[in-house]
Amino acid sequence: MAIIFSKNKNKVIGIGLYDADSPIRIKIIHNGQTKVEINAVFFHHKIEVAFNKRSELLKTNTNSYRLIFGENDGFPGLIADIYNRVLVVKLYSEIWLPYLEPILQSLQEISNANSTVIRLSRNLQNSKNHSLEDGDIVHGTLENEVVEFVEHGVHFSANVIKGHKTGYFLDHRDNRRRVGELSKGKTVLDVFSYAGGFSVHALANGATEVTSLDISKQALEVAVQNGKRNSYSGVHKTIAGDAFQEMEKLIKRKKTFDVVVIDPPSFAKQKSEVDLAKKKYTQLAELGIQLTAKRGLLVLASCSSRVLAQSFFDLNQNVLNSQPRRFKTILKTQHDIDHPVTFPEGAYLKCGYYRFLE
Repeated sequence: MAIIFSKNKNKVIGIGLYDADSPIRIKIIHNGQTKVEINAVFFHHKIEVAFNKRSELLKTNTNSYRLIFGENDGFPGLIADIYNRVLVVKLYSEIWLPYLEPILQSLQEISNANSTVIRLSRNLQNSKNHSLEDGDIVHGTLENEVVEFVEHGVHFSANVIKGHKTGYFLDHRDNRRRVGELSKGKTVLDVFSYAGGFSVHALANGATEVTSLDISKQALEVAVQNGKRNSYSGVHKTIAGDAFQEMEKLIKRKKTFDVVVIDPPSFAKQKSEVDLAKKKYTQLAELGIQLTAKRGLLVLASCSSRVLAQSFFDLNQNVLNSQPRRFKTILKTQHDIDHPVTFPEGAYLKCGYYRFLE
């Protein structure tokens, strides 16, 4: 435990947990001058507050959501996602080990989960300070490591034991819903499709043809299976390969799509990579423009927190302005309701919708 004391104000201004293995040594769990006792009740209340923030989302036909979004919900180094009634908690720091039991109990109780899976970061997997294993089921039972869930009426699955992060990427939910609605009767290209989030929403909403492009054949197999969890009449194609190279090949074949979605992984995991990341975003926008059909829709997204939203949107605008086709910026979005941003550095997701007028 660390007490943050302001010499200028001559008072305590926050409480944190000391993390000797992190560049950020003190992880703040309470700021302000209100007196608090750090115990099970304190954490339970924070989880209740987080759950209540998600109440509007849970009124929709959705049973998958992020219950705890790390620092933004006052739990730095801890993520909690719900898939149907399976709670998946991912730990990135040892600071939570002494408090884990009461926190898990509160998460289970508040979310009404009937089973809990623990996922561990690479650092924690290599740590000898605990007996946990990545993928441990610490509460209830799990019939299958692949859990089915619903996102705005569309059916998906997540491998909660072996999948990336907690098994799926929930953050783009609202963008997926919107792209789905805009894809009725359209041809769609989903670049960096992973498990087919955008693809499946498009198919379920009546797209005539959807192409999922990803470097991972395994992810594409999951995308196809996710598609089959829903009824659709369109054609679902897949392309396995490097996104940049495969997009170039499609351009050479003069292939275009009514809707093109480009949602790459983070290109800037550290500050030194920001300039390279911007070059890659520029390149993707240029490729995307060439693949978007007349009067088509281009959707460009970024999850690099070090590339700020305004910078990303300006970059897209510059690329689009430098080409001859007239276009209109339809929408700019950031985080969905279950990924609240409570401090500037907590923001990472941004997505621009660009409609060509010719």
